[in-house]
Amino acid sequence: MNVHTTTTSATDAAVPEHEAFRSACRAEVAAQAADRELRALSSAWLVRASERRYSYHFRACGLPIIQFPQDIVALQELLWEVQPDLVVETGVARGGSLVMYASQLVLHECAAAAGAAPAAQPRRVLGIDIHIRPENRAAIEAHPFGSRIELIEGSSVDPTVVAKVHARAAQAERVLVCLDSNHTHSHVLAELMAYAPLVALGSYLVVFDTVVEHLPKALYPDRPWGPGDNPLTAVREFLAHHPEFEVDRSIDQRLLLTVAPEGFLKRVR
Repeated sequence: MNVHTTTTSATDAAVPEHEAFRSACRAEVAAQAADRELRALSSAWLVRASERRYSYHFRACGLPIIQFPQDIVALQELLWEVQPDLVVETGVARGGSLVMYASQLVLHECAAAAGAAPAAQPRRVLGIDIHIRPENRAAIEAHPFGSRIELIEGSSVDPTVVAKVHARAAQAERVLVCLDSNHTHSHVLAELMAYAPLVALGSYLVVFDTVVEHLPKALYPDRPWGPGDNPLTAVREFLAHHPEFEVDRSIDQRLLLTVAPEGFLKRVR
């Protein structure tokens, strides 16, 4: 419990105190980012937790989300900051991330509607997967936020699918994109090329599982990706030719534990 006492009026103190808190947080984040021992401990913990399938043990709005809690919080922060009217995600899995995004967009609408006219059209989430299991589709469509979610079944890099997504995104003003499907270099690079143009200025393109580059190959014995061939290698190649995006390293520095190191790409120009 934090108790602050002051003789200054709330009106006079609110802005300076708030800015002082933000400034202190920035200094603390910089210090933890410079703490080599803390970074090493975080990396060791992440490897061990991955061996135990740690990310599989959490739910969002009742559905498995298969993400680290730290990344879930980071996404919530980004959604509030960006205020997108469309979130596009490749990789549906069990639907937890889709319903989490939808719940946040509904919350944003409620906040925006306070004393204002309703939005012209509801904010929505678009999920793409090469194969959506019938039981997962049923759970997503039956969910209370299911009406805010559109599903496209097909490869995220198939030209027909890409065209459908672009057509849908043309109806939106502010798009945020998350990539979380096949994690090979070639596939992620193709996704980056296909979907980066949709991302609004100031919005984000989030590439998950860049952490694969830093994990033992033995963790993925039956997968075609691993160190040297993964989302992070794709991100680095993409950024070499696309200066309109930059890695928002402040997110990595705050989280320390993330499956997306160097994967939070912000459109800056």
